Amino acid sequence: MKGSKNRISYFDAKRAGIVLMLVLFLASPCLAKLEPGAEESGKNDGKEKKFDAGKVIIDKILDAYEWHVADFGDIYISIPLPVILMYEGKWYFFLSHKFHHGKKAYKGFGIASEGSKRGRIIRVLDDGKTPDPNASFLLDISITKNVVSIIIASVFLCILLITVARRYTHCGFKKAPSGLPAFLEPLILFVRDDIARSVIPEKEVERFLPYLLSLFSVIFFNNLLGLVPFFPGGANVTGNISVTLTLAMFTFFTLHLFANKEYWKHIFNTPGVPFWLKLPLPLMPVIELVGVFVKPIVLTLRLFANITAGHMIILGFVSLIFVLGATATSMGLAVAPLSVVFVIFMNFLELLVAFIQAYVFTFFSAIFFGMAVPEEHH
Repeated sequence: MKGSKNRISYFDAKRAGIVLMLVLFLASPCLAKLEPGAEESGKNDGKEKKFDAGKVIIDKILDAYEWHVADFGDIYISIPLPVILMYEGKWYFFLSHKFHHGKKAYKGFGIASEGSKRGRIIRVLDDGKTPDPNASFLLDISITKNVVSIIIASVFLCILLITVARRYTHCGFKKAPSGLPAFLEPLILFVRDDIARSVIPEKEVERFLPYLLSLFSVIFFNNLLGLVPFFPGGANVTGNISVTLTLAMFTFFTLHLFANKEYWKHIFNTPGVPFWLKLPLPLMPVIELVGVFVKPIVLTLRLFANITAGHMIILGFVSLIFVLGATATSMGLAVAPLSVVFVIFMNFLELLVAFIQAYVFTFFSAIFFGMAVPEEHH
């Protein structure tokens, strides 16, 4: 570190901002494409429909082609998002409101309401509902709800980090920080001292620190933004497995890009292991190679499962009011105060989980980086 050991330099903050911008800008167009779902859940062509708690919860935690804002009676308020498709060599550009919340088709495309492609745009027949069994490959690079949320988060974080870096430039390192630098400096020092330096050799810390700072900031901020129940919050970004997989793959490729020869030696010729475990049957190399690919899978599933579970529990407590209320109004009114208390408690717990999951993902990434650059005498 340059300057004080207890401060992060402008150069480090700037590098973290640049890495953050590149990671999010390159990742955002392809994120959250596994299971985008529609936000519409409580209407059925004007007919009264029984409240389906399971459908409501699943629709809220999945991605969507529009950003649902609020409902006022029969008025459904949402922000349409750009739909970008390529089918049979022809490009299609239009806004998602053409689908009328998934009820109608447009230009031969519709949003599947069931099956393995539920919530995705598919090619449909002339009736506007039946999937076309002879449809060819459909390329869907639409700007969905999660993609918009990622872009908002990336722009905000870049502005935040660059602003903090500039203040250090103007004020120097001898003056006590105030405002945003005073708020963010403990988090930055926490990532540097308690995560990076604790598991990565000291001479290699500077190489991985910008990425680790970016990774922690992205996950932590998106976790917090997902707890906000109104626009621009509410998107389940880090609870989408394609997002967590993309972040894990960044860690995977960064790890192997900077790995030294000792790392590969420990995989293919593990020191201290009997020779018969390496040849003629390469048992240890196979086990080590499996471990190489297990690392990103573990990172992916841990973050995805924890964030998704927290959102489902909160939505479950809210849905309980309407489920019991559909049986008897008095039961819904009776359970409402208890559900509200539990929802408030879970939201405070999710604030802690937001930090813990960002820490765990970043810490395990740092551990893998430390394993990739072991000292030769080890």
